[in-house]
Amino acid sequence: MALQINLECGNDSNALETRPQHERSRIVLLTLIALLAIFALAAPPASAQREYADIPIVADGKTVKISPNVYVIPDEARRGVPNVGIVVGSRATLVVDPGMGLQSGEAVMREVEKVSKGTELYIVNTHFHPEHTTGELAFPAHTKIIRAKVQQQDIDELGLKAVGTFAQRSKELAEVLKEATHFRRPSEIFEREKSIDLGGVQVRLIWLGPAHTRGDTAIFVEGDAVLFSGDLAMKQAFPAFTAQSSFETWFKSLDTLADLCSTHVVGAHYGMGDLSIVSAYREFFTALRGRVAEMKAQGKSSEETAKTLRAEFAGKYPNWDQPIRVHTAAEVAYKHIQ
Repeated sequence: MALQINLECGNDSNALETRPQHERSRIVLLTLIALLAIFALAAPPASAQREYADIPIVADGKTVKISPNVYVIPDEARRGVPNVGIVVGSRATLVVDPGMGLQSGEAVMREVEKVSKGTELYIVNTHFHPEHTTGELAFPAHTKIIRAKVQQQDIDELGLKAVGTFAQRSKELAEVLKEATHFRRPSEIFEREKSIDLGGVQVRLIWLGPAHTRGDTAIFVEGDAVLFSGDLAMKQAFPAFTAQSSFETWFKSLDTLADLCSTHVVGAHYGMGDLSIVSAYREFFTALRGRVAEMKAQGKSSEETAKTLRAEFAGKYPNWDQPIRVHTAAEVAYKHIQ
């Protein structure tokens, strides 16, 4: 809807001044109201749509069933909230990424209680960041936490630092994370791969880092063909490279994910879909690596390459969120390409 405003400043520049005072005041007031309406109606850019619009606590009553034994509490495009997985067997229930802070964990537990069949509980994490781990504080003491060895290393070395970084972003996040003064110790640590039998439901945990983080772990529910891909592959969102990232390892991990032949793919954030989510990431990585190699061969610097490709890929993938991430992705790729 187009909103037009007549500011009385065309050819008749004195029209406003010649009106009575009460009319002038009314015109100014209506103009201000119209301007405020424009700002209210203006849509934010895609890169800003996932800012902390509300307190990032996992929501009650939003759980959806995506396969015979798998449920998801979707993030609903809320920043700081993950897609939480609930995998139900006859003996045990496994939770993937229990959210950020005690209140998120409590909400997840309430949803778990609605669908669980057995009494045993497991928690697994796609990586160590606070919105994927600190909800564990709400779970009962008998809950078994299973982590990859390198993911536990991330927690030991960087976990509380990450909590502090998140808490500094806003007073709301500080409140959400106020109880997160420690991480629970795992019941078991595995090297590269671990299988869990929940009672008629087999779940594979596969360590694939360093990619987004050193401890990136994919969770595959075998009979249901459901993949929790973490940040390794997300729907219509550019990958988030960090100081821990390896471009080549991340690229290779996508081949591993593709080989799982999943029917459902649930990323750490954003929407759910099928294996095309993984395919889209593979295509992006292939295209970015090729363009970085071309520009490096032309003698372009890392910074120049990153700036150019950030604009180029934002245009190539107009529906993908967080185009600013292409800059860091290109810089990391530049380092790895000879």
